[in-house]
Amino acid sequence: MAVQVTIIGAVDRKLEDLVRSSGLRPLIASAMDLLALTKPGAAQPDVLMIDIRAHGQVPATLAALKRQHPATSVLLIARELTPELMLDAMRAGVNECLPEPLAAETVNAALSRLIAQRAVPVGGQVFAFIGAKGGVGTTTLAVNVASALARSRASTLFIDLHPAYGDAAVLLGAEPRFSLLDALDNTHRLDLAFFTSLTTQTSSGVTLLASPENAPAAPVVDAHRIRLLLDFALRNYRYTVLDVPRSNPAMLDALEAAMQIFVVTNQELASVRGANRVGEALGRRYTREKVSVVVSRFDKGADIGAGDIEDVVHVPVKHTFPSDYRLALAALNEGRPFVLESTGRLAEAVMSFTRELTGMPEADGPHPPRSKALLARFGALRWVNG
Repeated sequence: MAVQVTIIGAVDRKLEDLVRSSGLRPLIASAMDLLALTKPGAAQPDVLMIDIRAHGQVPATLAALKRQHPATSVLLIARELTPELMLDAMRAGVNECLPEPLAAETVNAALSRLIAQRAVPVGGQVFAFIGAKGGVGTTTLAVNVASALARSRASTLFIDLHPAYGDAAVLLGAEPRFSLLDALDNTHRLDLAFFTSLTTQTSSGVTLLASPENAPAAPVVDAHRIRLLLDFALRNYRYTVLDVPRSNPAMLDALEAAMQIFVVTNQELASVRGANRVGEALGRRYTREKVSVVVSRFDKGADIGAGDIEDVVHVPVKHTFPSDYRLALAALNEGRPFVLESTGRLAEAVMSFTRELTGMPEADGPHPPRSKALLARFGALRWVNG
């Protein structure tokens, strides 16, 4: 369901405009509507914003509303926060208070906190993959992990968070009509029916929200809209896998929903140095317990071992994946994740890693049917991109 925000008692249009700038579409209501919301069977907004700048008093009916609907999040807007007002707000069950002057940043932050605190269905999990540098196999690994998750018949969403030119669609053999930017442009409309129309169901069982084919004329990516999107994914999909660009600050600053964040590196010095920088930044932002490293194309005989990487990056190496260039290249060209049918060491490593994440059993059902042949696929892609 889309996030519903109701504003009661607004003294001007500024508050509504600030909420709209965050990607939400508020409903404007009156004091009489607040009274109606106190009834036991009344449908509740996700966030109720009460503007008391005109009179400075917490509505007497608010405490009754919170008794009947304790899950309703209340954001109080005041000219100033006096000790007396704060005490009254606390007694009435207000979740957050914002004083003047109001700004987009403070309103967005308060809404993000309230949305993140809402009850989450049991089992929704988000896993984020971020490359230490380009070319380390981040998208390949993330796509195959998502495909392994989908083999358990659990609803699995893959979000390619690259603002343009992401490769997940190619790896999944998909030709999406819509993209990430369409979702971010319409965060106020994010219900399951609308969101499903923006995604592509792939032959591996993964639902894909793809990166756009072309860079947007104007940037529309901000951390608040990403948080709204991930909150929606958490509520509607058993598993969500994110392919996160390391060079986009808005993306890196909106990963609170992620249960685990994996920095993907290999055993090259430049990659390990990149993993150190990315790991340090993410560890400060989300705590070190949430961040770990995975090593692609792992070679036991390389000069840089897993222990060396841990010493440099200061976060644990969660898993290592052996190199199999031919398998990975064939899977890329065919648009079919290798984990779906290969029994080689690389596919087995991905399945083992996925089982560690989720505790899923080793056995699963039959493989999905093959995608189109390589030459036909190449022709289709050339037609689409040409």
